[in-house]
Amino acid sequence: MQIKVDNDTVYEVDDFKKKVICNDIMEDAFDEDIRRRVRYIIEHKFERCLDRLKDEWIPKLKGRVTHIPTDDAQLALLIFAQEDYKDRKLREEDEKRKREGDPSL
Repeated sequence: MQIKVDNDTVYEVDDFKKKVICNDIMEDAFDEDIRRRVRYIIEHKFERCLDRLKDEWIPKLKGRVTHIPTDDAQLALLIFAQEDYKDRKLREEDEKRKREGDPSL
């Protein structure tokens, strides 16, 4: 079994790994169980990231907008549209420049 993202194999469960896993999981349920676990991992990551996004931005938005959407997708779009929104890469680049004493920050 291969786990792929955009047709790129990111993990392969070979016969040995499958045999070991099937010590605990019935072999006829193996494929569905692995799919369920992968979905859970990705969904859990999404939910935790969404929680952190909300925790950071809802207090900031309260002073900027008159309506904060209750729909998660609409809220995220509102956050991403903020002038000072920065994703992880941009935040880390800013932190690096601060550590290096960049006067533009």
